[in-house]
Amino acid sequence: MIVDLGNSASTHLHFAEVETCPMGRLKDICFDCRDPWTLAHWWAETLGYRVRPHSDADLAQLRADGIDRREDDPNIAVDPIDEKGPGFWFCRVPEPKVVKNRVHVDVMGDVDELVGRGASVVDRLAKWTVLADPEGNEFCVFERGSHPED
Repeated sequence: MIVDLGNSASTHLHFAEVETCPMGRLKDICFDCRDPWTLAHWWAETLGYRVRPHSDADLAQLRADGIDRREDDPNIAVDPIDEKGPGFWFCRVPEPKVVKNRVHVDVMGDVDELVGRGASVVDRLAKWTVLADPEGNEFCVFERGSHPED
């Protein structure tokens, strides 16, 4: 299949080339929450990530916005350490969470450890457990070693 992208023969692409060109790429995963600082730290520990440090420019911008403490930043980022993976953002919103998430994160981990750190059990299924983070965002936990992708 040829896709005509212009008026010259040099702009024709074969279907295989078009098929491998993504419409978009995953950049970040964002959570709406009440307390971004606390939830970002919870997820950083859960994922083995780190909370992105504030630069001097970040702190200056916060002060310009009337925010004196980095802990009150309405948007906190969490990044992978020494590996590829998406960043996570925790963004303050005024409304509470009221319904089940339509999208969720799957993690490899230990359910008892996560519950001990503040998660709550939503449902136990044969191959995974559905938990909620301290603000009620659902996620699935697969026991370490339970999948060949580990």
